[in-house]
Amino acid sequence: MGKDVGVPSWKHSLRHVLVATLSSFLYGYHLGVVNETLESISRDLGFHGNTMAEGLVVSTCLGGAFVGSLFSGLIADGVGRRRALQLCALPMIIGASMSAAAKSLWAMLLGRLFVGTGMGIGPAVAALYVTEVSPAYVRGTYGSFTQIATGLGLMGSLFIGFPAKAIEGWWRICFWASVAPAAILALFMEFSVESPHWLFKRGRAADAEAEFEKLLGGPYVKSAMAELSKSDRGDEADTFKFSELLYGHHRKVVFIGSTLFALQQLSGINAVFYFSSTVFETAGVPSESANMCVGIANLLGSFVAMILMDRLGRKVLLIGSFSGMVVAMFLQITSATSLVSRGSGVYLSVGGMLLFVLTFAIGAGPVPSILLSEMFPGRVRANAVSVCMAFHWIVNFFVGLFFLRLLEQIGPLVLNSIFGAFCLLAVLFIKKNVLETKGKSLQEIEIALLPSE
Repeated sequence: MGKDVGVPSWKHSLRHVLVATLSSFLYGYHLGVVNETLESISRDLGFHGNTMAEGLVVSTCLGGAFVGSLFSGLIADGVGRRRALQLCALPMIIGASMSAAAKSLWAMLLGRLFVGTGMGIGPAVAALYVTEVSPAYVRGTYGSFTQIATGLGLMGSLFIGFPAKAIEGWWRICFWASVAPAAILALFMEFSVESPHWLFKRGRAADAEAEFEKLLGGPYVKSAMAELSKSDRGDEADTFKFSELLYGHHRKVVFIGSTLFALQQLSGINAVFYFSSTVFETAGVPSESANMCVGIANLLGSFVAMILMDRLGRKVLLIGSFSGMVVAMFLQITSATSLVSRGSGVYLSVGGMLLFVLTFAIGAGPVPSILLSEMFPGRVRANAVSVCMAFHWIVNFFVGLFFLRLLEQIGPLVLNSIFGAFCLLAVLFIKKNVLETKGKSLQEIEIALLPSE
């Protein structure tokens, strides 16, 4: 890619992107860390068999993420993308340590709340950072790195959680282990570049030029600055008002982004990540091998997304992804009916779940955060993405809280039918509303959106 004529080398920005994606690794790790360990945690802390308490261990983290996401835009615009990523590591270190040392349910919930705050800040700021430091022709590919990192985090949490049921207190080690990558994120971001877009917006054009030189190479600095100056203005940094996102000409993009994130979660994907152990054990499948297959499917789909993101485009991947999820959920629904034998139903259910995860990781997982970071102009980008991410965490919270209870009350047939309906709705919504951004500069995307506002 770096040898293409007329484009800067992707190598200059790669290491900065990789450091930022550590926040996505932590996000994935903390999503999955309670999967294998939840039973051991509930026994040690005295709430085994209480599905609402088990749901709270999951969803309290998501509630904290909602709070963190609301403030992520203000933090990213206030102290910069680089410092915001360092700050997101702090509550993850504190919260993981509190969870690891917890002696009661309430102590565990408080630790999960702290971790969630960092999770809410990290992914939103990482999406901004990667979008703003990446050359246009690899921006989608680099954006998909966040999904790969999330998948690696999930895999890591599953691997380290395997001994939890056999070794007393092992679940505490699982929480302690997450402190190291959080500390590495905070340290290595100190040596990473700041977003030139943020610097320019703050009126620091000379610093923005210096960072562009590190990211693109000297010959491309002038053209990058000229492109940046078409839309972003250093003297506009203090003119933003949140009311613009609700009533101004950005409201349509906010609506598209918020709906995409809501549909992403209403597809039921995180119910798989949070409770796959419980679901597989109910079906008589060993949780260790089944969860490992889920992790591999997620990781494989993420690599496919990385390859196709800047070739097929964001919209095509989204439509194909949600369509595949509809098919996968149909397999899940069929497995719960009397049309197949119990033995065949188990294989059909597991196969449908793995296909669901695979197709999710190809598009529905990585694309929304990439797309939204591209579609908003620099002046409102951080705060707009934080508002859209808040919808993600609200829906995620309720899915995590009520999934097990709904599974008990209405059963897998009805529940999977609901999830499948939301996936189908997502396909229709994307076809009508989503703009393709493949290969366009951030300024070209902004100009393309202006006439329709």
